[in-house]
Order: sequence, then structure tokens, then C-alpha cells
Amino acid sequence: MIAAFSISPMGGDHDDPDGGVAAAVAEAVAIVRASGLPNETNAMFTNIEGEWDEVMAVIKACVDRLAESAPRVSLVVKCDIRPGHTGQLTAKVERVEQHLRTGT
Repeated sequence: MIAAFSISPMGGDHDDPDGGVAAAVAEAVAIVRASGLPNETNAMFTNIEGEWDEVMAVIKACVDRLAESAPRVSLVVKCDIRPGHTGQLTAKVERVEQHLRTGT
């Protein structure tokens, strides 16, 4: 499965109009990267690929970490659950790129 998730602390010192959530989000991204699962981070989401229990455990660890320093945590998750398929984090993008190259 691939999960795209966005996490952000809310309340406390994190409600900074100058983007004060970046340090907390970086802590979550560090947890994702340390998991060893395929992942990527962009401006809106962090994508992670693995088995259901692995992916959800990583997302939970991110929530737990941010909850240590914030009274509230916002989490948005979107999942593509496709048993028997791996490597889709890059393969899905490659299929789109192939269409763009060939114009079909």
C-alpha cells in the first residue's frame, strides 16, 4: 500500500504564522525516513509504501511524537491499497511520465 499523509501540530508554540510547524514536521519526516520503507516528501504530503501494519505503525509513531509537544495533532491520510504490488511509489509516476513522453 501507499499512504500519503500530512501531519501538523496544532496549538501551543507551533501556531507560528512564519511557518513554525516546519521543525515538528521535520521530526515526523525523520521517523518516516528511519523506518526504512520507501518514502518521499513534497510540499503537501509525505508518501510511504509498505505493508498495512508497517505503514500505519510509522504514521502512528509520527502522531505520537508530535503529540509529545502539542496539545493537538492534525492528520490527513489517503491510501492506495493494492495487494501484491510493490514499488508503486515510483512505478505509478513512471507510467504517467511514459504517457507524457509518447503523447498517448
